[in-house]
Amino acid sequence: MVKPVILTLDDEPQVLNAVGRDLRAYFRGDYRIVSASNGKDALDALQQLKQRNAPVALFLVDQRMPQMTGVEFLTEAQKIYPDARKVLLTAYADTEAAIASINTVGLDYYLMKPWDPPEEKLYPILDDLLSDWWATTPLPFEGIRVAGALWSPTSHNVKDFLARNRIPYQWLDIEKDKEAQALVEGMFPAGGVRLPVVFFADGSSLVEPNLADLAAKAGLQTSANAPFYDMIIIGGGPSGLGAAVYGASEGLATVMIEREATGGQAGTSSRIENYLGFPKGLSGSDLATRAVAQARRLGAELLTAREVTGVRVEDPYRYVTLNDGTELGCRALVVATGVRTQKLDAPGVAELTGAGIYYGAALTEAASYRGEHIIVVGGANSAGQGAMFFSRYASKVTMLVRSTSLSKSMSQYLIDQIAGTD
Repeated sequence: MVKPVILTLDDEPQVLNAVGRDLRAYFRGDYRIVSASNGKDALDALQQLKQRNAPVALFLVDQRMPQMTGVEFLTEAQKIYPDARKVLLTAYADTEAAIASINTVGLDYYLMKPWDPPEEKLYPILDDLLSDWWATTPLPFEGIRVAGALWSPTSHNVKDFLARNRIPYQWLDIEKDKEAQALVEGMFPAGGVRLPVVFFADGSSLVEPNLADLAAKAGLQTSANAPFYDMIIIGGGPSGLGAAVYGASEGLATVMIEREATGGQAGTSSRIENYLGFPKGLSGSDLATRAVAQARRLGAELLTAREVTGVRVEDPYRYVTLNDGTELGCRALVVATGVRTQKLDAPGVAELTGAGIYYGAALTEAASYRGEHIIVVGGANSAGQGAMFFSRYASKVTMLVRSTSLSKSMSQYLIDQIAGTD
C-alpha cells in the first residue's frame, strides 16, 4: 500500500529540518514526509503527487513566509487535496492570522512555535487529525487511470483495450468529475486539451497513446525475445491460445501474435455457458485469463498490440513481418485469425462508433450507461450475451433482430435467459 504523504512547508531551513526530523522519527513507518521551502515548490510537488494519485493526509505549514503566506498556500493546496488536514505553524505575533484562517481555509489546528517536546505538543495533535483523515477519506486507486470523455472514441478505444486485456484501470470522466477535469487541464497549461490521458502509478502519463505504447507501458509483451521460433501463431483467440498451449507443452519455442487483445471475440463475452469443461459457465474474460496463464506457464511468448503485415516462404522456413518492421522466422506457421465483427451498415454509424455506438463493448461501457435505455442490434449469441449483461445496469434493453425468431441464430440457453428476464 502506498504511504500517505505529510507535507511540510517552511522557508527557514533550520525549522524545516527540525520539523522533518521530528515527523520522520514518529511517523515514517506509516507516512511519507515531503518537505518544501517555498509555496511554489510545494504546489508543484502536490501536482506531481496528484498525477501519481498519491494520497496526501496532512499539511504542516508555516504562516509567515515571503512571496506566499501559509494561508495563501493552503487556499491553493486544498483545491488539489481538499480532504487533507491543515495545520498552521505560527509565532505569537501570527495568532490572529491563524485564528482568521479557521474560517477562510477551514484550518484544523494551529501550533505555536516551538513545539518542544513533540511527544506532548506535536504528536498527539497530529495523531488525532490523521486518525480522523483515515476514518473519513478513502484511499485512492493504485493503478492505471484513464481520463477522458464518454463521447470520445479515442477514450473508448483505450478503455476497451485495457478491459479486453484484463488490465485494471480507473475511469475518470472529465465531464462529470471536476477534480479529473482539473487534473487533465493541468497537463495542458497552454490549452488545447487532448484526450484521453492515461496516468500510471509511477507518475508518468501518455496522451492519446497508440495501443503498442499503451501495451508496453501497461506491462504487456510487445516484442519477441528471439528472431526465430519453432512455431509462430497469428491470432490470439481461443484457437490461437490453444495452439500456444499445445505447442509450448511439447517443448516447441512458440510465440503468438495478437493485434488487439488475447481472447479474441470470445474474450468480450459476458457469459459463456456451452464451453466444454465449465458446467457452471464462465465469462470470456475468465476463459482468456486461464488460457493466457497456462500458455505463459508452459513457456509461450504472447505478443499484444502487434499486427502481422506480411508473410513469406523460404522453404523450409516461414517468415512474418510485424507492423513495427520486425521480421520473425519459424518452422511452422499457424494462422488463427478468427472472425471479424460484422459492421452495421447504416447512415451515421461510422461517425458515432466509439461515441455511443459500440461493437462488443458490454464489459467496457455497461457501467457508464447505468439507468439508460440500451439498444442491442443482432440476434446471435454475442448479441444475447450483451443484452443480458446490459440488463444488470440499464433501465431497459431492446433487441433489434432481423429474423422472425431468435432460435434461428441463438443458443437455446440464451433464449431461455432472455425470456426469463424482466
